[in-house]
Amino acid sequence: MKEFTFLISGEPVPQGRPRFVSRGKFVQTYDPKKSKDYKKLVKQQVKAQFHDELLSGALNVELKVYRSIQKSITKKERELRLSGAHRPTIKGDIDNYFKAVTDACTGLVWVDDAQIVSTRSEKYYSDHPHVVLTVRESEGDLVD
Repeated sequence: MKEFTFLISGEPVPQGRPRFVSRGKFVQTYDPKKSKDYKKLVKQQVKAQFHDELLSGALNVELKVYRSIQKSITKKERELRLSGAHRPTIKGDIDNYFKAVTDACTGLVWVDDAQIVSTRSEKYYSDHPHVVLTVRESEGDLVD
């Protein structure tokens, strides 16, 4: 059973709501610039760390998001946040961070994000914002 862990440096960015533009009779959707730029960063960093073949079976994915700490807090609150005693309960939503990272890894680490059969996501504070993505092949195989 294979396991891969990726470190994605930089401030995590949650997946933004899709934007829409009218082109004549058609409506086109696109990612907001911030989301698009973050996905590009994730792809670059994961590509530099992953040199295996695309994973094609069922996958377990764990995501740990480390957000930067706001500047205007007390020393005591800062210590509580760094120790993990106080965790981020502010926007972005954990599922939007997950979506941004897993979308960027589709076609790079795995064939399709539908292969993800179990997840675990957590948010923390850190002086060095980053994301840790762990991907494990599942014991079972994909079932239709």
